[in-house]
Amino acid sequence: MKNIYIIGVGLIGGSIAKDVKKLNPEITIHGIDSNNSHLEEALELGIIDKKAAFNDLKQADIVIVSIPVDATVEMLPKILDAVSDDALVMESGSTKSAICNSVANHPKRRNFLATHPIAGTEFSGPKAAMEGLFQGKTNIICEVEKTAFKLQERALAIFKIMGMRIRYMNPEAHDKHIAYVSHLSHISSFMLGKTVIEKEKNERDIFDLAGSGFASTVRLAKSSPDMWTPIFRQNKTNVIETLEEYIQNLTAFKDFMKHDDFDEIYNEMRNTNHIKDILNGIK
Repeated sequence: MKNIYIIGVGLIGGSIAKDVKKLNPEITIHGIDSNNSHLEEALELGIIDKKAAFNDLKQADIVIVSIPVDATVEMLPKILDAVSDDALVMESGSTKSAICNSVANHPKRRNFLATHPIAGTEFSGPKAAMEGLFQGKTNIICEVEKTAFKLQERALAIFKIMGMRIRYMNPEAHDKHIAYVSHLSHISSFMLGKTVIEKEKNERDIFDLAGSGFASTVRLAKSSPDMWTPIFRQNKTNVIETLEEYIQNLTAFKDFMKHDDFDEIYNEMRNTNHIKDILNGIK
């Protein structure tokens, strides 16, 4: 394993490159990105060793695809066409069904491993990449049985370097669960930010009065629309279902307020406090 090609040298792709390079300095990291300034930046920051082009993929031992999920669906079959019969191709998208379906009947399906490392920040681009981003985080692998065994082993060696825990799911279950624990939280954050910006016209007041609770809740509203719009499109059915349930809970809370039923509001909050036990258990 000598040549790793990262397609999309932003937060996720760049962070993978940093972890792999730190523990395997003999590996050459090649970067491919539609944004040439990102490539230049990644080169300057030492995230990649060389800039590359799509035609170079035949030299790859491993290709890691970290681009928006709509672009992944379009590009993944072409990437598999371009690589050698011994290459491993992985991607890191936050949706899985559409991506897996895009290569379901590809002659080189055995060369592909569908993964979702559940890690990240609200920042994007090469400067956002960091060592240790994936340490202790969960990586969901889908349809592992469709990937050649020796390539599974190669992938697991990389995930071990990154300090990740592995969970196996089918694509449909992944998309349904991730809509609740990831996609909904991003929508909530975006809409909270929208509500505050529309009603608090004085930006200075927002800056001065917003406490740490607001800052932490709205943090995800800084995330890239270029990345998240395609995610919502691909997982539309599941996201709508989660939104309907969320809206029902918000409406019930509003109705309790209207009827001065603060005992019920107290009970709702007390029961939901159990989330801290769940999250502490996961840590």
